[in-house]
Amino acid sequence: MTTLSSSIFLENISFYSYHGVALQEKVVGNEFVINLKLKVDFVQATETDEVEDTVSYADVYEVVREEMSIPSKLLEHVCGRIVRRLFQSFPAIEEVQIKLAKRHPPMSADIDTAGVEMHVSQK
Repeated sequence: MTTLSSSIFLENISFYSYHGVALQEKVVGNEFVINLKLKVDFVQATETDEVEDTVSYADVYEVVREEMSIPSKLLEHVCGRIVRRLFQSFPAIEEVQIKLAKRHPPMSADIDTAGVEMHVSQK
């Protein structure tokens, strides 16, 4: 068997956080949704059935939760912090795709979410 690519993903993680430029956003907060896709070679874990041979998505969640609890003005900044922490905490991660969206952003538009998306390589 030849594995061309393997990924771990966490979809639609919800957080209530205090990110935003407007004072109201910093005081009242808002709901945010994160989607992550992490390129990780976990072929060895398919044989060993050991969590040490992969990246624990529970541990990934904890890193994301910690970073989401730190208020920032820009979602770009939050994403950058999350990506740096993931690469630092989990050397097996080769690439990170992250999408961070704010639900019902305070703007004059009928819109469900607005946000940012990044695809970053460790190389």
